[in-house]
Amino acid sequence: MPAEILSKPGKLTDIEFALIKTHANTGYNIIADIEFPWPIARMILEHHEKMNGTGYPRGLSGDEILPESRILCVADVVEAMSSHRPYRPALGLEIALEEISRNQGVLYDTAAVDTCLALFNNGKFRFD
Repeated sequence: MPAEILSKPGKLTDIEFALIKTHANTGYNIIADIEFPWPIARMILEHHEKMNGTGYPRGLSGDEILPESRILCVADVVEAMSSHRPYRPALGLEIALEEISRNQGVLYDTAAVDTCLALFNNGKFRFD
């Protein structure tokens, strides 16, 4: 992935965003032939898939998405929204948790969201 795109301070063009979306396939291809006790390559491939089928790269929905990939999706959203990006300041953990809560069952797996919220709300996990 070109560093210029990853560190671009403004909105990505459609072409740049399409290039960014290839990272799931790229990650999959890098480790597809490595043997793991879990479906790691497929988890990487599916970590941007959404429960309603609007994700990428394959537009999978519901039970077509591995449970592990659904967990990664929620974790990725919380981390991305809570962290600084070149194109915006960190939105904060509260906003990230509101996002996953508001869209649980639509974009994000309900069980993964419930578990994530419980970890933060019970003080069992925090960002330092």
